[in-house]
Amino acid sequence: MSDDITETSQTVAASQLRAFIERIERLEEEKKTIADDIGEVYAEAKGTGFDVPAMRTIVALRRKDQAERQEAESILDLYMAALGMV
Repeated sequence: MSDDITETSQTVAASQLRAFIERIERLEEEKKTIADDIGEVYAEAKGTGFDVPAMRTIVALRRKDQAERQEAESILDLYMAALGMV
């Protein structure tokens, strides 16, 4: 009887593990598709004459709240001043 319970729990654990792995694999595929779509948008913008690195910087900055942006800008200004770049 104890062996049956152990075998059942192992089967359930294996089944759960398989389900998690399959979900992750599906999400990874979706992530790749989305990344490809984003790349196409950047390529389209570049073809129209926009500067893609600047756009990527703006997208990254928009992810941050105002306080985080200000802190990052302050640190950047400090480092640039230390290197004599301003």
